[in-house]
Amino acid sequence: MKKFYITTPIYYVNARPHLGHAYTTIAADVLARYYRVQGWKVFFLTGTDEHGGKIEKAAQKVGKSPQQFCDENSERFKKVWEELNISYDNFIRTTDPSHIKAVKKALEILYKRNFIYKGIYKGLYCPGCEQYKTESDLKDGKCPDHQIKPELIEEESYLFRLSRFENILKEKIRTDELKIEPEQRKNEVLKFLSQGLKDISISRQRVRWGIRLPFDQRLTAYVWVDAFLNYLTGIGWEGDPKNIPEFWPPDVQLMSKDIIRVHATIWPGLLLALEIPLPKRLFVHGYFTIEGQKMSKSLGNVIWPEEMIGKFGVDGTRYLLLSSCPFGQDGDISWQKLIKKYNADLPKGLGNLVSRILALAEKINTNSYLREKNLSLQQIQNVNLRKEVENTWQNYKRSFQKLKLNESLVWIWNLISFCDRLIQKERPWEELNKHQSIICDLLRVLKNIAEMLQVFLPESSERILDQIKGRKREKPLFPKL
Repeated sequence: MKKFYITTPIYYVNARPHLGHAYTTIAADVLARYYRVQGWKVFFLTGTDEHGGKIEKAAQKVGKSPQQFCDENSERFKKVWEELNISYDNFIRTTDPSHIKAVKKALEILYKRNFIYKGIYKGLYCPGCEQYKTESDLKDGKCPDHQIKPELIEEESYLFRLSRFENILKEKIRTDELKIEPEQRKNEVLKFLSQGLKDISISRQRVRWGIRLPFDQRLTAYVWVDAFLNYLTGIGWEGDPKNIPEFWPPDVQLMSKDIIRVHATIWPGLLLALEIPLPKRLFVHGYFTIEGQKMSKSLGNVIWPEEMIGKFGVDGTRYLLLSSCPFGQDGDISWQKLIKKYNADLPKGLGNLVSRILALAEKINTNSYLREKNLSLQQIQNVNLRKEVENTWQNYKRSFQKLKLNESLVWIWNLISFCDRLIQKERPWEELNKHQSIICDLLRVLKNIAEMLQVFLPESSERILDQIKGRKREKPLFPKL
């Protein structure tokens, strides 16, 4: 049986889940559901990143212990993912004892293999990113993501020999052995690598909330090193490079563009040092802006996942986030844009087609003409309609292979429009007996549409299929706003 392993980044628990978190996780869920439908053995991993100075400070600010803070905020992520119908196979937490044990074992192996050595590290450190920055990374002397000046830190540290893998990584990325998409992100990483890779600090003196180094208990492990290994521990890895779980390597690792550099350098560097196969594909999606502006609490323009669910429902939210921009590019949204798209595509588009077809089916004796086995694509009598459905399936699957999730939805909605035009042309309600065949064909097409949608809109798809079987209309799938 073919296998498919997909990951999201693990999310910091210093704040509540935001729209970017939801976007990545819904996309991963859609891909996981798609390959399950194809009959593949699937593992979908997500979770929370719970160590580091940023978490420690956030906990102190609200008067809680770091562990209590992590426990509460990790549950907030789980709750939102449950509301969004996310079908993950494991929710990993970096405070899980099994994860901590495996990370310590891996660090011990790297130390014994001389990939970790003691030295002095000096650099510009952004506490928001929990990363060291170069001068070229900064804008007006500040981190562009957090708008703060990095701290100049010089301390005794343990360093990872990342520089050893510079040429290997260049070659693997250039030849797509480690595939980075979209192309512009691959080019950005190669440009960064052309400046040379330096050894990196993998220990912290000032951070208490973290995994203690097994070879020096005074220090904690750099949070990114700890976090990266979740992709292994989340599928049962215990820290032994010779005993890798069956799902390894990941087929797709999804992330936003702000973390691609560390995922394309430190992460594969660790794997190469441990002699573990690299991920097959790193896919980077864009950001959402609001009317051209970055979402910001201070600007008061943040849209939270729970707000969208309250307004558009679960499936409406899933649809709007994945259809609002090409997957891999930035998208600009607003409440006004979302409401307009929702009304046009869901109540007026999909919902209206479902109602029209079922209303026609109720008026004829479809049960004597149409059996469940005759709902298949091959049973569509109208040649043009059958070709249109076949073409849609081909392009739908091709779009998934290319991770163009929004294009898969475009093909489905093109088919919905085709059916609407056919109904208007044939006007089957005027002579029902004469058009019995086309009405049954439309039911078959509707079943195919529901099957395509089951990975995107699982609840709505199930309702459509149930209504087709009963040939009865229920309340509208999507109420107009």
